[in-house]
Amino acid sequence: MMPFWPVRRSGVPAFAWASLVCVLLLSLGLVKAGEPVEPAADAEKTAIAVEALSRLKGMDLEANPTVKAAVVRVLQQVRGRPEFVEIVRDFQLTDQDAGLLEVATKSPRDSSGVEAARLLLAHQNAGLLQEGFRGSNALALTEALGQARVKESIPLLEPLVVDPARDLKVRQEAVRGLARVQEGAVGLLRLVRDNKLPKELKLTATVELNAVRWPEIKAEANRLLPLPLALNSQPLPPVAELMKRKGDPLKGAEVFGRETVGCNRCHQVNGQGIDFGPNLSEIGSKLGPDAIYQAILEPSAGISVGFEAWQLEMKNGDEAYGLVSSETAEELVVKAVGGIVSRYKKRDIAQRTQQKLSVMPSGLEQSMSVQDLVDLVAYLGTLKKK
Repeated sequence: MMPFWPVRRSGVPAFAWASLVCVLLLSLGLVKAGEPVEPAADAEKTAIAVEALSRLKGMDLEANPTVKAAVVRVLQQVRGRPEFVEIVRDFQLTDQDAGLLEVATKSPRDSSGVEAARLLLAHQNAGLLQEGFRGSNALALTEALGQARVKESIPLLEPLVVDPARDLKVRQEAVRGLARVQEGAVGLLRLVRDNKLPKELKLTATVELNAVRWPEIKAEANRLLPLPLALNSQPLPPVAELMKRKGDPLKGAEVFGRETVGCNRCHQVNGQGIDFGPNLSEIGSKLGPDAIYQAILEPSAGISVGFEAWQLEMKNGDEAYGLVSSETAEELVVKAVGGIVSRYKKRDIAQRTQQKLSVMPSGLEQSMSVQDLVDLVAYLGTLKKK
């Protein structure tokens, strides 16, 4: 097969470009007027059709019925897949919410599922979302909405927290989602102050709110919901003293994955964990114990190149925070805590600011005993290049 699309869009009138795309789609047999829709037999043809339509994103479909027919046809071929979300987003479709809900609940931890959740929230289809909460995919939907990290999710997540009829895992996920948005975190603290936070959610709220990046909220959380096993009650020995203590790597591995510590929510070790912060599979070959202690106790003292945090303020009032994965003249790709990758049009960004503090939260040692910390460093020291 010849390399796809030797012609560039630059300099080609929109109507002519649309005609070229539709000719291609017709030749592939993906758009046939009057024929019933059948599943695509050739995945390669579908992939080419998706690529073809990407060249027309933003086009007014009502003014281009042939292109609209092509879009609808291809949507049916890729339903439930990431390409479905891309087409809905690029053509600003508002009548495909059922398909977006399918992707969001199928892949709540993937970028496509999170983007689907954002689009659902933007479309303000509260009835469909509420119906989703009543089904078997309630947990997945709650996670996708929480990972969206936009304030529009708050009115949907807050009622879940205080509803005792809901499954506990759903309510815990709602707490995590609220803590990812500044206004949601403030609302959680309000529940704590008013003694309305259910006791079965106290540990989840404690872990999440003590790890937020907003200093005032974090300080208030530390006051109202101090972390368990906090080192505040016992002085932390100097690093030189800590290095003299013997650690247990096996126990350190348990500390690494402990919910209240959560190292694996930002780091991978040998393919396990979330791909967000630096990969730690060979950290023991790169850093000595003293440097590992410093990285844990003072994460902002030495931020690795490529892992600088950025704060985005959007023109619609939303915000985004994370690592810049890539950048073009028109788009910024940001990876948030949890590994979710999101794309933002630069025209929608009001301001972007590089942060002085590391994305790794300070005070991590407060979630461990002194021996836990020593064991953790011993474990990390064993992770060496094979």
